[in-house]
Amino acid sequence: MPSADPPRFSDLVAANEATLLADWMKQQKAARGTRLDLLGESELEDQSRRFLRAFRTALATGDLDDVSQPAWSDVRDFLREVSRSRALQGLKPAETALFVFSLKQPLFALLRGALGNATDRLALDTWQISTLLDQLGLFTMEAYQQTREEIIVRQQQELLELSTPVVQLWDRILALPLVGTLDSSRTQVVMESLLERIVATGSEIAIIDITGVPTVDTLVAQHLLKTIAATRLMGADCIISGIRPQIAQTIVHLGVDLGTVVTKATLADAFAVALKRTRDAAVSAQRDPTT
Repeated sequence: MPSADPPRFSDLVAANEATLLADWMKQQKAARGTRLDLLGESELEDQSRRFLRAFRTALATGDLDDVSQPAWSDVRDFLREVSRSRALQGLKPAETALFVFSLKQPLFALLRGALGNATDRLALDTWQISTLLDQLGLFTMEAYQQTREEIIVRQQQELLELSTPVVQLWDRILALPLVGTLDSSRTQVVMESLLERIVATGSEIAIIDITGVPTVDTLVAQHLLKTIAATRLMGADCIISGIRPQIAQTIVHLGVDLGTVVTKATLADAFAVALKRTRDAAVSAQRDPTT
Protein backbone atom coordinates (compact mmCIF):
# COMPACT_ATOMS: atom_id res chain seq x y z
CA MET A 1 0.00 0.00 0.00
CA PRO A 2 1.48 3.41 -0.95
CA SER A 3 2.53 5.61 1.88
CA ALA A 4 0.32 8.41 0.56
CA ASP A 5 -2.77 6.29 1.09
CA PRO A 6 -4.94 8.20 3.64
CA PRO A 7 -5.64 5.25 6.00
CA ARG A 8 -1.95 4.52 6.41
CA PHE A 9 -1.11 8.08 7.20
CA SER A 10 -4.05 8.27 9.61
CA ASP A 11 -2.69 5.18 11.39
CA LEU A 12 0.67 6.89 11.65
CA VAL A 13 -0.92 9.97 13.21
CA ALA A 14 -3.09 7.85 15.52
CA ALA A 15 -0.15 5.79 16.75
CA ASN A 16 1.90 8.90 17.53
CA GLU A 17 -0.87 11.32 18.53
CA ALA A 18 0.45 12.06 22.02
CA THR A 19 3.99 12.74 20.75
CA LEU A 20 2.64 14.77 17.85
CA LEU A 21 0.53 16.88 20.23
CA ALA A 22 3.51 17.54 22.49
CA ASP A 23 5.74 18.55 19.56
CA TRP A 24 3.00 20.73 18.10
CA MET A 25 2.48 22.52 21.40
CA LYS A 26 6.22 23.23 21.62
CA GLN A 27 6.15 24.58 18.08
CA GLN A 28 3.17 26.85 18.79
CA LYS A 29 4.56 28.19 22.06
CA ALA A 30 7.90 28.93 20.40
CA ALA A 31 6.29 30.69 17.43
CA ARG A 32 6.36 34.47 17.54
CA GLY A 33 2.69 34.82 16.53
CA THR A 34 1.23 32.67 19.31
CA ARG A 35 -0.58 34.91 21.82
CA LEU A 36 -0.63 32.94 25.04
CA ASP A 37 -1.55 36.15 26.85
CA LEU A 38 -4.90 36.08 25.04
CA LEU A 39 -5.41 32.34 24.60
CA GLY A 40 -3.88 30.69 27.62
CA GLU A 41 -1.83 27.49 27.44
CA SER A 42 -4.65 25.23 28.62
CA GLU A 43 -7.05 26.58 26.00
CA LEU A 44 -4.42 26.22 23.28
CA GLU A 45 -3.72 22.62 24.29
CA ASP A 46 -7.43 21.76 24.33
CA GLN A 47 -7.90 23.25 20.86
CA SER A 48 -4.85 21.40 19.54
CA ARG A 49 -6.02 18.06 20.97
CA ARG A 50 -9.51 18.46 19.52
CA PHE A 51 -8.13 19.41 16.13
CA LEU A 52 -5.80 16.39 16.03
CA ARG A 53 -8.71 14.10 16.87
CA ALA A 54 -10.85 15.48 14.04
CA PHE A 55 -7.83 15.61 11.72
CA ARG A 56 -7.01 11.94 12.33
CA THR A 57 -10.60 10.87 11.67
CA ALA A 58 -10.76 12.84 8.42
CA LEU A 59 -7.44 11.39 7.22
CA ALA A 60 -8.87 7.89 7.53
CA THR A 61 -11.75 8.48 5.11
CA GLY A 62 -11.12 11.76 3.29
CA ASP A 63 -9.13 12.83 0.26
CA LEU A 64 -5.92 14.68 1.07
CA ASP A 65 -6.35 16.80 -2.06
CA ASP A 66 -9.79 18.22 -1.29
CA VAL A 67 -10.80 19.42 2.19
CA SER A 68 -14.22 20.51 0.91
CA GLN A 69 -15.41 16.88 0.96
CA PRO A 70 -17.92 15.75 3.61
CA ALA A 71 -15.22 13.72 5.35
CA TRP A 72 -13.55 16.99 6.37
CA SER A 73 -16.72 18.66 7.66
CA ASP A 74 -15.83 18.18 11.34
CA VAL A 75 -12.38 19.66 10.73
CA ARG A 76 -13.87 22.63 8.90
CA ASP A 77 -16.46 23.19 11.63
CA PHE A 78 -13.79 23.14 14.30
CA LEU A 79 -11.51 25.51 12.41
CA ARG A 80 -14.46 27.83 11.87
CA GLU A 81 -15.09 27.79 15.62
CA VAL A 82 -11.42 28.46 16.44
CA SER A 83 -11.18 31.25 13.85
CA ARG A 84 -14.31 32.92 15.16
CA SER A 85 -13.18 32.79 18.79
CA ARG A 86 -9.76 34.20 17.90
CA ALA A 87 -11.24 36.96 15.80
CA LEU A 88 -13.44 37.93 18.75
CA GLN A 89 -10.40 37.81 21.05
CA GLY A 90 -8.63 40.31 18.80
CA LEU A 91 -5.95 38.08 17.29
CA LYS A 92 -4.59 38.92 13.84
CA PRO A 93 -5.26 36.75 10.74
CA ALA A 94 -1.65 35.52 10.62
CA GLU A 95 -1.77 34.61 14.31
CA THR A 96 -4.93 32.61 13.68
CA ALA A 97 -3.58 30.78 10.61
CA LEU A 98 -0.43 29.89 12.58
CA PHE A 99 -2.56 27.38 14.50
CA VAL A 100 -2.67 25.18 11.38
CA PHE A 101 0.65 26.04 9.74
CA SER A 102 2.63 25.30 12.90
CA LEU A 103 1.57 21.65 12.58
CA LYS A 104 3.69 21.20 9.46
CA GLN A 105 7.06 20.73 11.15
CA PRO A 106 5.88 18.08 13.67
CA LEU A 107 4.16 16.17 10.85
CA PHE A 108 7.22 16.36 8.60
CA ALA A 109 9.39 15.07 11.45
CA LEU A 110 6.93 12.21 11.98
CA LEU A 111 7.13 11.29 8.29
CA ARG A 112 10.91 11.36 8.24
CA GLY A 113 11.06 9.05 11.22
CA ALA A 114 8.55 6.61 9.70
CA LEU A 115 9.85 6.51 6.11
CA GLY A 116 13.58 6.63 6.80
CA ASN A 117 15.56 6.58 3.55
CA ALA A 118 12.56 6.14 1.23
CA THR A 119 13.20 9.56 -0.29
CA ASP A 120 10.66 9.29 -3.11
CA ARG A 121 7.82 8.36 -0.79
CA LEU A 122 8.95 10.92 1.77
CA ALA A 123 8.92 13.66 -0.84
CA LEU A 124 5.47 12.64 -2.08
CA ASP A 125 3.96 12.43 1.40
CA THR A 126 5.58 15.71 2.46
CA TRP A 127 4.11 17.46 -0.56
CA GLN A 128 0.64 16.06 0.06
CA ILE A 129 0.62 16.98 3.73
CA SER A 130 1.97 20.44 2.99
CA THR A 131 -0.76 21.02 0.40
CA LEU A 132 -3.40 19.69 2.79
CA LEU A 133 -2.37 22.02 5.61
CA ASP A 134 -2.19 24.94 3.18
CA GLN A 135 -5.84 24.29 2.27
CA LEU A 136 -6.84 24.15 5.92
CA GLY A 137 -4.84 27.28 6.67
CA LEU A 138 -6.57 29.17 3.86
CA PHE A 139 -9.94 27.97 5.14
CA THR A 140 -9.01 29.32 8.56
CA MET A 141 -8.20 32.71 7.05
CA GLU A 142 -11.54 32.80 5.21
CA ALA A 143 -13.45 31.90 8.37
CA TYR A 144 -11.55 34.56 10.31
CA GLN A 145 -12.29 37.19 7.65
CA GLN A 146 -15.98 36.31 7.64
CA THR A 147 -16.16 36.81 11.40
CA ARG A 148 -14.30 40.13 11.16
CA GLU A 149 -16.75 41.31 8.51
CA GLU A 150 -19.68 40.38 10.74
CA ILE A 151 -18.08 42.33 13.60
CA ILE A 152 -17.53 45.37 11.38
CA VAL A 153 -21.13 45.32 10.13
CA ARG A 154 -22.43 45.06 13.70
CA GLN A 155 -20.18 47.89 14.86
CA GLN A 156 -21.30 50.07 11.97
CA GLN A 157 -24.92 49.45 12.91
CA GLU A 158 -24.19 50.30 16.54
CA LEU A 159 -22.40 53.49 15.50
CA LEU A 160 -25.37 54.46 13.35
CA GLU A 161 -27.69 54.03 16.29
CA LEU A 162 -25.38 55.97 18.60
CA SER A 163 -24.92 58.77 16.06
CA THR A 164 -28.67 59.38 15.73
CA PRO A 165 -29.91 60.12 19.26
CA VAL A 166 -33.45 61.42 19.62
CA VAL A 167 -33.61 63.82 22.58
CA GLN A 168 -36.77 65.01 24.31
CA LEU A 169 -36.23 68.75 24.82
CA TRP A 170 -39.62 69.52 26.32
CA ASP A 171 -43.05 68.08 26.71
CA ARG A 172 -44.15 66.99 23.20
CA ILE A 173 -40.94 68.35 21.62
CA LEU A 174 -38.17 66.12 20.27
CA ALA A 175 -34.79 67.00 18.79
CA LEU A 176 -32.74 64.92 16.37
CA PRO A 177 -29.19 66.29 15.96
CA LEU A 178 -27.52 64.89 12.86
CA VAL A 179 -23.74 64.74 12.54
CA GLY A 180 -21.94 63.52 9.43
CA THR A 181 -23.15 62.31 6.06
CA LEU A 182 -26.78 61.31 5.65
CA ASP A 183 -26.95 58.28 3.36
CA SER A 184 -29.73 55.78 2.64
CA SER A 185 -28.88 53.30 5.41
CA ARG A 186 -28.49 56.03 8.00
CA THR A 187 -31.72 57.70 6.88
CA GLN A 188 -33.56 54.46 7.62
CA VAL A 189 -32.10 54.33 11.14
CA VAL A 190 -32.89 58.02 11.67
CA MET A 191 -36.47 57.55 10.52
CA GLU A 192 -37.08 54.47 12.66
CA SER A 193 -35.57 56.07 15.78
CA LEU A 194 -37.55 59.27 15.35
CA LEU A 195 -40.87 57.56 14.67
CA GLU A 196 -40.45 55.22 17.64
CA ARG A 197 -39.78 58.17 19.95
CA ILE A 198 -42.76 60.10 18.59
CA VAL A 199 -45.02 57.18 19.43
CA ALA A 200 -43.39 56.61 22.84
CA THR A 201 -43.58 60.26 23.95
CA GLY A 202 -46.66 61.46 22.09
CA SER A 203 -44.62 64.36 20.74
CA GLU A 204 -46.12 66.84 18.30
CA ILE A 205 -42.96 68.58 17.05
CA ALA A 206 -39.62 67.14 15.95
CA ILE A 207 -36.64 69.41 15.40
CA ILE A 208 -34.11 68.01 12.92
CA ASP A 209 -30.84 69.82 13.47
CA ILE A 210 -28.38 69.58 10.55
CA THR A 211 -25.67 71.81 12.01
CA GLY A 212 -23.28 68.86 11.97
CA VAL A 213 -24.07 67.81 8.38
CA PRO A 214 -21.09 69.03 6.32
CA THR A 215 -22.84 69.32 2.95
CA VAL A 216 -26.37 69.14 1.62
CA ASP A 217 -26.84 67.81 -1.89
CA THR A 218 -29.86 66.52 -3.75
CA LEU A 219 -29.60 63.07 -2.14
CA VAL A 220 -29.34 64.47 1.39
CA ALA A 221 -32.30 66.77 0.72
CA GLN A 222 -34.36 63.81 -0.50
CA HIS A 223 -33.50 61.87 2.66
CA LEU A 224 -34.60 64.82 4.79
CA LEU A 225 -37.89 65.11 2.89
CA LYS A 226 -38.57 61.40 3.39
CA THR A 227 -38.00 61.73 7.13
CA ILE A 228 -40.26 64.79 7.29
CA ALA A 229 -43.00 63.01 5.34
CA ALA A 230 -42.86 59.96 7.64
CA THR A 231 -42.96 62.22 10.71
CA ARG A 232 -46.06 64.01 9.42
CA LEU A 233 -47.79 60.71 8.81
CA MET A 234 -47.31 60.03 12.53
CA GLY A 235 -49.10 63.30 13.34
CA ALA A 236 -46.05 65.43 14.20
CA ASP A 237 -44.59 68.52 12.52
CA CYS A 238 -40.94 69.03 11.66
CA ILE A 239 -38.67 72.02 12.05
CA ILE A 240 -35.24 72.00 10.42
CA SER A 241 -32.50 73.90 12.24
CA GLY A 242 -28.86 74.50 11.43
CA ILE A 243 -29.50 76.13 8.06
CA ARG A 244 -26.23 77.94 7.40
CA PRO A 245 -25.88 80.47 4.56
CA GLN A 246 -23.95 78.01 2.41
CA ILE A 247 -26.59 75.31 2.90
CA ALA A 248 -29.40 77.78 2.15
CA GLN A 249 -27.70 78.73 -1.12
CA THR A 250 -27.18 75.08 -2.01
CA ILE A 251 -30.83 74.21 -1.39
CA VAL A 252 -31.96 77.12 -3.56
CA HIS A 253 -29.46 76.21 -6.28
CA LEU A 254 -30.65 72.60 -6.30
CA GLY A 255 -34.26 73.70 -6.52
CA VAL A 256 -35.25 71.62 -3.51
CA ASP A 257 -38.77 72.48 -2.34
CA LEU A 258 -39.10 72.10 1.42
CA GLY A 259 -42.77 73.05 1.18
CA THR A 260 -44.22 74.41 4.40
CA VAL A 261 -41.39 73.12 6.58
CA VAL A 262 -40.13 75.77 9.01
CA THR A 263 -36.37 76.28 8.89
CA LYS A 264 -34.19 78.09 11.42
CA ALA A 265 -30.52 78.98 11.65
CA THR A 266 -29.98 77.54 15.13
CA LEU A 267 -31.42 74.87 17.37
CA ALA A 268 -32.29 77.55 19.94
CA ASP A 269 -34.43 79.42 17.39
CA ALA A 270 -36.17 76.21 16.39
CA PHE A 271 -36.81 75.33 20.03
CA ALA A 272 -38.38 78.76 20.62
CA VAL A 273 -40.76 78.21 17.70
CA ALA A 274 -41.63 74.73 18.96
CA LEU A 275 -42.36 76.05 22.46
CA LYS A 276 -44.62 78.77 21.10
CA ARG A 277 -46.54 76.24 19.01
CA THR A 278 -47.08 73.81 21.85
CA ARG A 279 -48.12 76.60 24.24
CA ASP A 280 -50.51 78.09 21.68
CA ALA A 281 -51.99 74.63 21.13
CA ALA A 282 -52.40 74.17 24.90
CA VAL A 283 -54.12 77.55 25.26
CA SER A 284 -56.48 76.75 22.38
CA ALA A 285 -57.33 73.42 23.96
CA GLN A 286 -58.15 75.11 27.26
CA ARG A 287 -60.40 77.64 25.55
CA ASP A 288 -62.17 74.98 23.52
CA PRO A 289 -62.55 71.81 25.63
CA THR A 290 -64.22 69.99 22.73
CA THR A 291 -61.00 69.99 20.71
